[in-house]
Amino acid sequence: MRRPVIGIVGNNYMVNDEYPVHASGQMNCAVVSEVMNCIPIIVPTNPKYSSLTELMAICDGFLFTGAQPNVHPEEYGHEPTEAHGKFDRDRDQVALPLIRNCVDRGQPIFGVCRGFQEFNVAMGGTLHPEIREISGRENHRMPPDGTLEEKFALRHKVNFEVGGIFERILNSRSVSVNSLHGQGILDPGPQVIIEGWAPDKTPEAIKIEGAKGFSLAVQWHPEWNAKEDPVSSPLFEEFSKAAYKWQDGIKPTI
Repeated sequence: MRRPVIGIVGNNYMVNDEYPVHASGQMNCAVVSEVMNCIPIIVPTNPKYSSLTELMAICDGFLFTGAQPNVHPEEYGHEPTEAHGKFDRDRDQVALPLIRNCVDRGQPIFGVCRGFQEFNVAMGGTLHPEIREISGRENHRMPPDGTLEEKFALRHKVNFEVGGIFERILNSRSVSVNSLHGQGILDPGPQVIIEGWAPDKTPEAIKIEGAKGFSLAVQWHPEWNAKEDPVSSPLFEEFSKAAYKWQDGIKPTI
């Protein structure tokens, strides 16, 4: 029997500012293969290439990755400003309805960074374009200089809700994470339950209430060094269990 297939929601990029590609970081494929023991497939984010029904039939779960372009504010009823940065409307058109359909169907999904923000928008929430401008908040953005190891270094603690799913998976009330982002949740969607916060009260871990299957997202980057990281690996292992159950026809629960 084949391993479960995990669709990695990709991004649109320009190589050398002239050659358009659909791509995803190698670390996303590595964590799916090496930690989850699943088959990674990069999903081109253009709604013309495939339907949601086809994607959900091919894949046993989906990983919604980080990306530089942000969710367009029109998706949550706000006007775009310079602070909102760049956008990827094709990814918006694939990712947001895919999240809603997976939640309804119970198909396993896991969101990271932009994926975390997509979960909130897909479920009716809003985003703030620069959380560092909110009183009392810190700057969570990636440092502009340094090696990848320095950029993805642990930044701050995340404190979890007592008795929540993240405390259960990680067996801890507090963990250190490599959170790197400019935007963040402003208003959580009606089904979005925040279970983890940075010390400055920025939301960092969420679940979807009433979801029929595994539907979790984090604002940090657990895909980095996931095989050796004691925080990252349990999250992907739990996601993997849900994908294997889905492949076997068992509706996963959380």
